[in-house]
Amino acid sequence: MANIITDETIEYVGILAKLELSEEEKEHAKKDMANMLDYIDMLNELDTEGVEPMSHVFPVHNVFREDIVTNVDDRDNILANAPEKKDGSFQVPKTVE
Repeated sequence: MANIITDETIEYVGILAKLELSEEEKEHAKKDMANMLDYIDMLNELDTEGVEPMSHVFPVHNVFREDIVTNVDDRDNILANAPEKKDGSFQVPKTVE
C-alpha cells in the first residue's frame, strides 16, 4: 500500500461531501480510498505507448438524424383548441406596457 490516507484527508473529503462519518465509517473509507489508489497505481504500470487517447470506449459517430418535415401547414388544427386566436396566431394577454 504505497498510498497512505491520513485521518485529515478523510475529514477533508467528508467536509467536501458534506458527510458526517463515524469513526468506523472513517476507517472503512480510509481502506477503500487506499485500495482505489493502489489500483490506479497498478494501472499506471501498463504499457500504453502507441495507444491513442479516447473519450469513449466505443467509437462515437454523428448520432443526429436528418431533419425531415413531417407535418405541413396544420395551422387550423393547431389553433382549433386555442382559447383566443387572431390573424392565424395565438392571442395572449399583453404582459409588457
